[in-house]
This record gives sequence, C-alpha cells and structure tokens, in this order.
Amino acid sequence: MASQEEIEKTYDYMDKVLRRALGECFDLSCAFYDGNYSLSLEQAQRAKHDYVLSSINFKAGARVLDIGCGWGPMLAAIRAQGGRGIGITLSAVQAKACKRNGLDAHVKDWKSMSVDDYGRFDAIVSIGAFEHFCSVEEYRLGNQDQVYGRFFNLCGELLPPHGRLYLQTMVWDKAPLYEAISLKAPKGEDAHLLALLQKFYPGSWLPYGEEQICRNAGGFGLIRQTVDGATTFRPWRRGVNVKFGARPCIHDSSRI
Repeated sequence: MASQEEIEKTYDYMDKVLRRALGECFDLSCAFYDGNYSLSLEQAQRAKHDYVLSSINFKAGARVLDIGCGWGPMLAAIRAQGGRGIGITLSAVQAKACKRNGLDAHVKDWKSMSVDDYGRFDAIVSIGAFEHFCSVEEYRLGNQDQVYGRFFNLCGELLPPHGRLYLQTMVWDKAPLYEAISLKAPKGEDAHLLALLQKFYPGSWLPYGEEQICRNAGGFGLIRQTVDGATTFRPWRRGVNVKFGARPCIHDSSRI
C-alpha cells in the first residue's frame, strides 16, 4: 500500500490547488451523469452520492464507514440524509479539512484496523482509494491478490450479514509491463504516460480489471457493476487544468 508519506505527498499538493477551485468537501472521483451531460459537475456529483447511498440500502440513522474518505463529500452526504459517517484517510490534511467541516474523520490505515477501533457498520463505501491499496513493491512480489483479499476480509468483519460494500476504483484495461514504464520513453506513449502517473501517485498499482477484484472478494457477491469513461475529467480540466488517466470501474457488492 502507498505509505502515509506518499499519500500526503500527492494529496497535500491537491489540497492547495483543488480545494480552492472545487470547494471544501470536493469530490476527487468521477461524477454520475447517467447520460445527461447537461448536468453541472456539482449536480452530477450529488447524483453520484444519491446513487451510492441507494446502492448500500442507506436509511436514516445508519452507520457508514468511508475508507479513503478524502475531503469528506460522502461523509457530508451521509450526514445530510440523517446518517452517521465515519471516515478514515492516510492524509492528515484531508482529515483536518473534514473536521473543519464538522465531519468525523480519522488518520487511520485500514490495514491496522479492527472491529475494536470503531465498532461495526451498517454499510461501507470506498471511492477512489482502492487503487492505492497495493504498492508497486507488493505487486512485484506477487502479493496483489493477498492485499485485496485482506481488504475484503476486513470489510466482512465490519459488516452484518448481507451488509453492503460500495467500491469504486480505476483498473488497468490492458496489463502494462512494469519494466517498460519509463520517463525516458517517448512522450505520449503509454510507457511515458504511466510513468508520469506513477510519479504523481507514488506507491500505488492498479488492479487488473474487475476480474481480479471479483476473485478476491471473499464472502462478497457482486450485485451491480458499472464501467464508465472518465466523463468528469473534462469539467475538471476546464476549471483547474488537471488530467488523470485509466478506466474507472464501480462495484456494488453485498456480503453473503
């Protein structure tokens, strides 16, 4: 997994730039247009929050854990609809921003987490954090499946029977050859673009398609899967001139 230092190196920088451009509790993940591209970015993000909460069968009063809570957009949505959201992040800057807005967020690594920390939850969401869960070193040692299996096992321990997990992540569409990735590769080629991505997101390696996620899901059964292009990136680039890559993949799963 990306270390706390690596996470903070990336997200502390984003805090200085994007929070000023996109708001206090901004989303750093794809919005939900559902074919209606007349929506503003803010409207599409609210639609995504509603979709996520609907997917986990959210009801007022529910306790929801947000693993990788960022600046707290889902925590704010949970609070607005009468729930109790608890978020964890490796970024002290993100946790501070959440607390500044009255949200319950903690600097905590899920790998060191247990039921004793915050109790059990009615549902779990994790949006855009999964791609950081396996480090390059863990991938090269062949431990990627083990990392993902450990995550799903933790979620199973924290949820009741039939409790739901909503997971959004980017995945590799085509398996890249790690040894070919280089900043010295010709600009514009995949090897160079992936090297830039790795430099901006140090310590992180994506899962290989939804297949790798599903085979490590343990006691979770896939309810719904949505694969979409990165539509959100266009309004981001217009507003703050930021560009990201890879293919988002959204999983909505329930513990069996």
